[in-house]
Amino acid sequence: MTLLDESPGLVAALYRRRQWLWLVAAVPAVVTALLIMVVLPPDQTLDNVGDWAFKLCPFFFAVLTVSLFPRGRFGPALIVLAVFVYMSYLDTELVMRVQDFARSPDGDFQPVYQFELFVTTFIVLFALLAYRLGGGRTANVLKVGIASILVVISGVNDLTFWALNDVWAAGAKPAELKWASHMIVFLGGPPSVPAAVAFMAVHLVLAAIVVALPVGRWVSVRVHGAPTGAS
Repeated sequence: MTLLDESPGLVAALYRRRQWLWLVAAVPAVVTALLIMVVLPPDQTLDNVGDWAFKLCPFFFAVLTVSLFPRGRFGPALIVLAVFVYMSYLDTELVMRVQDFARSPDGDFQPVYQFELFVTTFIVLFALLAYRLGGGRTANVLKVGIASILVVISGVNDLTFWALNDVWAAGAKPAELKWASHMIVFLGGPPSVPAAVAFMAVHLVLAAIVVALPVGRWVSVRVHGAPTGAS
């Protein structure tokens, strides 16, 4: 018997335990997030593909957690709580880090950059949580989450920063995006603008493909034997 033969039973078994399955993803999400945000020093530069994958782990596991999160009457309260967390902590902490950077004689930008990425992740997860609690199926929330990760790491913000920023130390726009280490680890060196555009385009195409995949139908067939609107 092959794995493909066993997969319908495996998917159905996981589906029956879906009320608690989100905790399996939540634990590594919290642990890796604490390692990156609390234990390890802020690091703006990715050294290799392994470092890239490790820094992406909390985001991926958090997306999986939200996609499996159970829906219930507590949904509106969770959304309001998330807004409260953003306004009471995230917004204030980011401003304070920017102020510390402006006052620091050595101009260490890494704590600001680290927290800005954390805020970006929070915003994506907030949107996914609202989608999930509003009735989104696990398969659809997961697809949107993975597609969103691809958009975040596509480098679109690096390109808009290059295009819109008028303040450069050299006095003119650089020919290469030397700060985009998430591109450098894959391309082998600082990308030129055309290379960065191609890098972004590939990720956006992959994001569109992920969104178009019939994952919900595939899961429904293995759980119910026919396509349904299962959660």
